Amino acid sequence: MSNLSGFVKRIRDVMRNDAGINGDAQRIEQIVWMLFLKVYDAKEEDWEFEDEKYESIIPEDLRWRNWAHSENQNEDLTGDNLLNFVNNKLFPTLKSLEVTPETPIRQSIVRTTFEDANNYMKDGVLLRQIVNIIDELDFGSYEETHAFGEIYETILKEL
Repeated sequence: MSNLSGFVKRIRDVMRNDAGINGDAQRIEQIVWMLFLKVYDAKEEDWEFEDEKYESIIPEDLRWRNWAHSENQNEDLTGDNLLNFVNNKLFPTLKSLEVTPETPIRQSIVRTTFEDANNYMKDGVLLRQIVNIIDELDFGSYEETHAFGEIYETILKEL
């Protein structure tokens, strides 16, 4: 990713138009849960490659690649349908994933991440725009994987 501040600015500009986002703290939380799912999905691709028996803790229809990725997204999953999906299916399911002492930490972190997370956005069309911007990132590439820390630092500086 060559222009991290441009990436953050694009997201920030879209979020400024959403009535549900009120301030930098909400903006950061909103970006973080989406980036987490995108990065986690890329890591799961690695784990699946390394272990053919790997099973995701995230239900198949809730994995980033199956609802957010532009090539796989349901055309109806925007606007109110996307908000309904995120607020009434994605978040409740990820917040209540069954985690036991035997659950590997790389999987239990999903529930931990979402336990206190919120979706503040009220406009599903704008939410789809943010998802599409984040989906442009390729965390499978070496350069963009190492840019993740820079993205976070840039978010903090920009906000």
